[in-house]
Amino acid sequence: MTDLMARRRALLGPNVSTFYDDPVHLVRGEGVWLWDAEGRRYLDCYNNVAHVGHCNPRVVRAICDQAATLNTHTRYLHEGILDYVERLTATFADPLKTAILTCTGSEANDIALRMAEAMTGKRGIVATDATYHGNTALVSHLSRSNVPGVGFGLGQYLRHVEAPDSYRIPDPDGQRFAAGVEAAIADLERSGAGFAALIVCPLFLNEGFPTLAEGWLRPAAEAVRRAGGLLICDEVQSGFGRSGSHFWAHQRQGVVPDVVTMGKPMGNGHPVAGLVTSAEIMARFRGAFRYFNTFGGNPVSCAAAMAVLDELQERNLQANAARIGLLAQRRLGELAAKYPVIGDVRQSGMVFGAEFVLDRRTRAPASAYADRVVNRLRQRGILLSKLGRHRNTLKIRPPMPFGEEHLDLLIATLDEILAETPVAA
Repeated sequence: MTDLMARRRALLGPNVSTFYDDPVHLVRGEGVWLWDAEGRRYLDCYNNVAHVGHCNPRVVRAICDQAATLNTHTRYLHEGILDYVERLTATFADPLKTAILTCTGSEANDIALRMAEAMTGKRGIVATDATYHGNTALVSHLSRSNVPGVGFGLGQYLRHVEAPDSYRIPDPDGQRFAAGVEAAIADLERSGAGFAALIVCPLFLNEGFPTLAEGWLRPAAEAVRRAGGLLICDEVQSGFGRSGSHFWAHQRQGVVPDVVTMGKPMGNGHPVAGLVTSAEIMARFRGAFRYFNTFGGNPVSCAAAMAVLDELQERNLQANAARIGLLAQRRLGELAAKYPVIGDVRQSGMVFGAEFVLDRRTRAPASAYADRVVNRLRQRGILLSKLGRHRNTLKIRPPMPFGEEHLDLLIATLDEILAETPVAA
């Protein structure tokens, strides 16, 4: 392991992140399981990239068959991208019926922001103060957790609003958040940048996936429309049935965005991503920007993405996400009754977790404790992470085939670790 880390530093440079104090050297995956170089098996409770399971046979077969037939770019005609976009857009409400396929969610979000500029003639973007939307020069500035030290003077075009926090800041109907968005819009207009778009993950997953009522985002969406801007929903983490109740999380929020972006789970690990928007916005973007992506929408990517849709439908994985999410919330609630360090439990389908606090009365975050728990789970063969503004909420986001027997193992292991891990270091 020491030699491997030294090689990484020498070949990839410094500050290349790894998970855990003791990084995992993975060599194989299958379903919800991963194996390291020593043959140890780990339950993957983190990965939305392998959306329908690691090395899913249907997806692997689709990639191999298409790669053995043809792979080229979209300046040549092929049916694969058209068949996929027709099927993908059928999962959206009107007028979201056109798409651009890319390789990463970062690219998709970058295009979405350019679409907002093309439609409005303005550049001001509003995001939350605890979000992440990717790593292009433009999109990377939306994050407040790792603010770029240099850039292209983009800060003048960005405003950040307080992220929702259902545990600490009451906002049952979304009016508080909408007021923050309105204030940010007004500030952008006063500055001369103007307002182009609000971009959010509709589950606010990086923000800690707070508990939000259906339709919670609607007041903010209405504020955006009154101001003439676009609503961009980043569904890279929340889409493709993960929320359980709906195929896309924005549908639960009762809004129809102007642009929806997607990525990681789209090809089950094959690098395919994209966005869906209206014909009007697409036409305006195509007229304002000359955009082409050599690998975006290639036949192999489209075959992988189509296989993911097949797997989701035929295995009824959205319903599985809804069922397991509710069960996980109940099981985590039982742990909360035993351990005061758990201040709050929340779930949105196949995303669930517990927020750790030092004191339930003050709700002071137990960030260091969360880090210890995550690392001890790794030592016991459970892979997950933490997130939220205070980095104190367990991020449990397993592949969609995650079942009740896997949840039993997770909860039993977490119970043991909470029992043996004191809150004070």
